[in-house]
Amino acid sequence: MGIAAAAILLPNANASRSGPQPGPVTARTMSAASAAQVAGRLGEFLGDSYGGAYYDAAERRLVVNVAGGDEAMKERVEKAGAVARGVRNGTGVLTSAARTLARKAGIPGTAWAVDPRTNQVLVTADRTVTGERWDTLESAVESLGPGVARIQKSKGEFTPFVDGGDAIFGGGSRCSLGFNVTTRDGRSGFLTAGHCAASARQWSDENGTPLGSVRQAVFPGAGDFALVTYDDPGAEAPSVVDVGGGQRLGIRQAAEAAVGQQVFRMGSTTGLRDGQVTGLNATVNYPEGTVTGLIQTNVCAEPGDSGGSLFTREGDAIGLTSGGSGNCDVGGETFFQPVTTALAEVGARIGAADQEGDAQPANP
Repeated sequence: MGIAAAAILLPNANASRSGPQPGPVTARTMSAASAAQVAGRLGEFLGDSYGGAYYDAAERRLVVNVAGGDEAMKERVEKAGAVARGVRNGTGVLTSAARTLARKAGIPGTAWAVDPRTNQVLVTADRTVTGERWDTLESAVESLGPGVARIQKSKGEFTPFVDGGDAIFGGGSRCSLGFNVTTRDGRSGFLTAGHCAASARQWSDENGTPLGSVRQAVFPGAGDFALVTYDDPGAEAPSVVDVGGGQRLGIRQAAEAAVGQQVFRMGSTTGLRDGQVTGLNATVNYPEGTVTGLIQTNVCAEPGDSGGSLFTREGDAIGLTSGGSGNCDVGGETFFQPVTTALAEVGARIGAADQEGDAQPANP
């Protein structure tokens, strides 16, 4: 589905109504970007009572989980304009569960992320997790106690999508350019997946014209990202994403993801695709090693889409395609490197007010 087809016009939920308005404060509508910011602030305020949050895209509202039945905390959430939802598990329990899984079940072919909609850690096992490895995983999940985590099976196999935006080539591999950036020293460059940089230091476009060299990369470990700086100091690096059909979307800034948020992915293999964010701070155990701190989504991707851009229809840069399972025929789980983390690590910025793009890109 393209961005234009996915656009939904909603009535003004903040329009005034005649007559008295008794009762409690009603949660306000907000954008997904605003919801992510509010959730971050409330998470810090709530502390151990915080049980995660998600964005209700249909209602355009932020739902915040509050553990422990603390009414004062729920009231604080509602005053911030969000919906307070009582749950069993706070962030401390869920974080401890993730650490236990890392210690007991760091098995290739597994992944986990907190699902705030169920207030559990969602553990996913791909088709390679069988026999003793399945028994180990199941035992680790059971050791967490009832209601803390659950397992789901994936039909595919977790792999980095080696072999958005435009295609880039290096060392016999094909990946996708994520977002153009400007480094601290004023150089132009772009972000892509870290596992792509493991294939080659030099990258070219589809015509074989050299583009740039890898300056910094992380994979596996605490992320999957790389910074490539352009060889030509005068290279134009517009802050846009090529979404196909001769159209481009202007990228205005980097932003945090929110569970439930609608997002769009552009890759050189499968083009423009859309879906929802389903988890944050995900851990994926690839055959090449464990990667932490990723965004989990149901947006499909295939080999060659690695490094491609994940963004919103408003032009917020969200992530870089890492890997996952399945394909764009059957679907699957796909993981993305948060752009905000990558920018902070490589010392670069994204977005430019003077770059223009189409507000409504066409369907793929």
